[in-house]
Amino acid sequence: MITATSPESSSRFSTTAMVAPDDWSDDCDCLHPDAVQQAKHALGNASSAAEVARIFAVLSDPTRMRVLIALGGSELCVTDLAAATGVNRTTISHQLRVLRGHRLVRRRRDGKVVYYALDDDHVIALLNMVNAHVAEAHIESADRRTEES
Repeated sequence: MITATSPESSSRFSTTAMVAPDDWSDDCDCLHPDAVQQAKHALGNASSAAEVARIFAVLSDPTRMRVLIALGGSELCVTDLAAATGVNRTTISHQLRVLRGHRLVRRRRDGKVVYYALDDDHVIALLNMVNAHVAEAHIESADRRTEES
């Protein structure tokens, strides 16, 4: 799990005193040994970096993101997803196969129709956080343009 620094902290970075090069130990060839130990601990407890990178690679495709966003409202079949996104059904089917392979989307059959939905609350939370981050960047950009005027 990745955690942020506490709100009481005035900085995102540790305030550990810097170690002079003469004071380096054999244990850590670094300037901030406490920060390095904390980073090593975080890396040891985090999900595999390669697995996380694969998920972000899947999410980096604009068509797949449009499919996920469209599924954020409710479950949809391929035909309805194609109509909602303006993407042809073959492409939607391919993208859904990729998304299912990474457990971002699940399917449910009702007779001849297959409905797709976001796999779980983690996917919803991830999409919400990304959207909030993008919105925040747009607000900050608009504020800077206003200040420059």
